[in-house]
Parts: sequence; structure tokens; C-alpha cells
Amino acid sequence: MTDFSINEMLDMQKRLQDQYKDKWKWEEISPEAGKHKLLWMIGEIGEVIDIVKKHGDRKASDDIELRKDLVEEMADVLMYYNEVMLCYGISADELKQAYTTKFEKNMTRW
Repeated sequence: MTDFSINEMLDMQKRLQDQYKDKWKWEEISPEAGKHKLLWMIGEIGEVIDIVKKHGDRKASDDIELRKDLVEEMADVLMYYNEVMLCYGISADELKQAYTTKFEKNMTRW
């Protein structure tokens, strides 16, 4: 299996946006929409938390059907995360630089 890159996810989100841009209630990608996408992402994170909270850490990890639900909800979180990146025009390269800088800082923090 190959890695799944941020650029691939961003491209998929752009395609999804293009597919539904003229549909009712489909919010256009823009900085003004960023806060709404963040709120939707938080809702999806809540769904991930609910699975773990209701069923427990081990079962959420080991039960095949429950794990499938957990992974699907994580995919929803990533979809909104990538939409937020699109809303604010954040590139994969910018994210990589910020992530790497933060990682290096955390590696020497304690």
C-alpha cells in the first residue's frame, strides 16, 4: 500500500467542491467559510470521540465493524481538515514546513 498524501486529499476535496459547487447549501471554499468548516470538523471529531466513549478504547480498535465506523469518522475529520486548508489557501508544502518546525521544537522541548 502506498502513502496517502496531503496533496492527494486536497485534490480530492477540490474535485468534491467542483462536483457540488452549484448545489443548494453547498458552501463555497473561501476564507469566510473556514470557520464553518472548522465547526463541522469539530462535530466529526465528536463522532470519533463518541465511538470510543461508548464502546471503549480496546473495542473501538479491535472490533471489525466498530473500527470501520471509527475509520470512516476519521476520514470525515480529514475531509473537513482539508477543506479548511483549501479555505485558507494552505498548501501541503506550507503544512509540511510548519509541521516539521513544530516537530523539531517538540523533540527538544523536554
